[in-house]
Amino acid sequence: MLQKEIGMLFQKEGSVRFGGHFITVTTVRLTRDLSLARVYLSFMPIASVGKPEEGLALVQSEAYHVRKVLAGKVGKHLRKMPELRFFLDDSLDRYEEIDDLLKGT
Repeated sequence: MLQKEIGMLFQKEGSVRFGGHFITVTTVRLTRDLSLARVYLSFMPIASVGKPEEGLALVQSEAYHVRKVLAGKVGKHLRKMPELRFFLDDSLDRYEEIDDLLKGT
C-alpha cells in the first residue's frame, strides 16, 4: 500500500516538486515495529533533469512533505506512520553487471 501511494505521489508531483525526475518506487521495506520504511527508488535516465543522485537528494529534502501526504492517505490503515528513508535501487545495474560477467564481455 505504501509503495503504491508513494509511487502515485511521485507521478503527480514529480515535475514540480522533484525536478522533473521520473521516479519509480521499486521496493518498500518496513521494520517489524512499523517505525521505519526504507523506500528504494529507481530514476529513469533523462539528460535534461540530471543524475539519479541529484533526484534522490531532492526526494530526501522533501521527505517530510511525502510523509505528511501519505499520513493523510494511509494513516487510518496503519497503527503508526513510519519514518521514511529513501535509497537508490541499484538492482538493475547489478543485474546488468552480472549478466555481462556471465556473457564474458
